Amino acid sequence: MPVDLIKQHFPELTSNQLNQYEQLGALYREWNEKINVISRKDVDSLYEKHILHSLGIAKVIQFKNGSRVLDIGTGGGFPGIPLAIMFPEIHFTLVDSIGKKITVVKGVAEALGLANVTALHQRAEDVPGKFHFVVSRAVTQMPLFLRWLKGKFEKEQINEKHNGVLYLKGGDLTEELAGLSVEIFPLSDYFNSEFFETKKVVYLSKGNFRN
Repeated sequence: MPVDLIKQHFPELTSNQLNQYEQLGALYREWNEKINVISRKDVDSLYEKHILHSLGIAKVIQFKNGSRVLDIGTGGGFPGIPLAIMFPEIHFTLVDSIGKKITVVKGVAEALGLANVTALHQRAEDVPGKFHFVVSRAVTQMPLFLRWLKGKFEKEQINEKHNGVLYLKGGDLTEELAGLSVEIFPLSDYFNSEFFETKKVVYLSKGNFRN
């Protein structure tokens, strides 16, 4: 079963979490028929290219209970929905500027009973509140992305890593990240399929930019 791919890499999951991950396949197929948020060819590889990819962040950090995480440009709910299943005690705010994508996010979260998810149809700059971390999956070039984050971070530190950005990116990032203090975690260190050979989690503490 496709969910076995998740179980293989995260053996500590509860039966309820595995059940929620298992439901994602049917839910996204159903929603994708109405509102196209995942390319047709990617629906068949949803568990590898979207769910497991999103969970690369969970290999880099274990969010402490009480953390608040903002997912900018979430699309159909990635990486936010898979992370919300993984971390049920963490509150995730999923934001996208395209309303129909947020309709899908709300539908999926409701079907799974994810009480720790808030979905907002807003521009990133306009999201209220402060967060410990911002996550995203390659929505734009990093310098532009960082400009959206002014005033978004909590001062209090409750995690092992300083508050900041966890960004899923692929390819050569040398030019894009020039001048920034970053940690790069190759996902090929955790997942051994060809898809992950060039995929990375980029971590930047909030000290990289004015808050």
